[in-house]
Amino acid sequence: MTMTPMKAPPLVSLQNPKDVSIDQIEAELSQIWESYKEAGSKGDFPIATRATTFTFVVYEPEETQHLLADLGFYEGPIDGISGPMTASSIRAAQKSYGMPRTGKPSAELLATLREEVAHKNAKGELLGSTGLGSAGSGVADAIVAANPCRIIALCPTAGEDTGVQAQVAAYCPVHKRDSGNLICCEYITLRGTEAALERVSAIVTALTISDLPTLLWWKAHPDADRGLFQRLAETSSSVIIDSSSFAEEEAELLLMQSLIEEGIPIADLNWRRLAAWQELAAEAFDPPERRAAIQEIDRVTIDYEKGNSSQALMYLGWLASRLGWRPVAFKQEEGDYQIKRIKFAGADERVVEAELAAIPTADTGDVPGDLIALRLNSTNENADCGTVLCSETGGCMRMETKGGAQTARFNQVTPLFDQVTEQLLGQHLKSWGRDVLYQESLAVTARMLKLAKR
Repeated sequence: MTMTPMKAPPLVSLQNPKDVSIDQIEAELSQIWESYKEAGSKGDFPIATRATTFTFVVYEPEETQHLLADLGFYEGPIDGISGPMTASSIRAAQKSYGMPRTGKPSAELLATLREEVAHKNAKGELLGSTGLGSAGSGVADAIVAANPCRIIALCPTAGEDTGVQAQVAAYCPVHKRDSGNLICCEYITLRGTEAALERVSAIVTALTISDLPTLLWWKAHPDADRGLFQRLAETSSSVIIDSSSFAEEEAELLLMQSLIEEGIPIADLNWRRLAAWQELAAEAFDPPERRAAIQEIDRVTIDYEKGNSSQALMYLGWLASRLGWRPVAFKQEEGDYQIKRIKFAGADERVVEAELAAIPTADTGDVPGDLIALRLNSTNENADCGTVLCSETGGCMRMETKGGAQTARFNQVTPLFDQVTEQLLGQHLKSWGRDVLYQESLAVTARMLKLAKR
């Protein structure tokens, strides 16, 4: 299935991004609405109300969006979400600099944007919008259009600490089915060094809408010792991360477990990508004649794209938590496949062996570490539990050569469009409660990883 991008509706701008002093943010937002009421009373705008759903705090260390805005390619608020307008702006910049128009950020583009901004700063030229790439709207972001709220974007910068720069903006998505009633999003963007943002962390907390949920999307590597992360996490209803971006995934998965144990509500977008694999594995043992066979499984093989083992580790944690397996040994083998071998004791103390292999692939996907194939089988030749799941892009060949005691039943896991980060995030924003299954699975994963440190 081809991944279908989210489409954002057109927007009405109540206020394009405006520079303000940090202590005047709330007053400026109130002024926007006072100005709107005056204009609205003259019939210039349809009926509109401020969003009162939740506050969405985004920690955005990736600076492409801001650099695009500085150079006039992007005219929306720096909201930390790579939506359709950001992609359009990237394509405009790539065209301007003679690069392939992919719509995706690259190291080459980032370096060029930084060089251009530095050049303009050195010459004292004015940075900001020139109208390029605006596509006729202030921000084309499907997530926010579906979930009107207050967004606070925190954008850390390198270099000299000169305090925090602030911007405010307000946009209203227009839905055809209800074009006469607009629910508008408020944007607050804070830009400064890590130290500067940490100094104003109390102000960030104060800017969240009282008596409503606060959701934190932390797009950097989480650090329990980082003051800004700790303060924001402690006051959030949900802390959203994506383990596919972890550089040291084993250590950071352990950190996620420790944060959960401290009572911090963690949600991993990468966990949601496993849903199709979990559902097909469960369906394979739904037939009455196979339900008892699930207890015979004692061999597990999981292949994943080399680069990040988070999905494979969490999936194995899910299997173990569902089948009552207790991890007892963990061994890492270096080499082309970086194989991890984990042993478990089953409910009846039966030995269960699992192998996780990082497969080098010529054509990697957008998500590092995506699962490629899974095999479940048994050393019991009479057991009917042989099951193989493979991704649409292949992966079954190695599973076939590994064989086993039984003839395996094959099924293909078709990638779904809702595995795209925007869709996964949108799902979570609509239903962000505590995920018991994730917590139980991660707890087993953490016990596995702790064995590797012995």
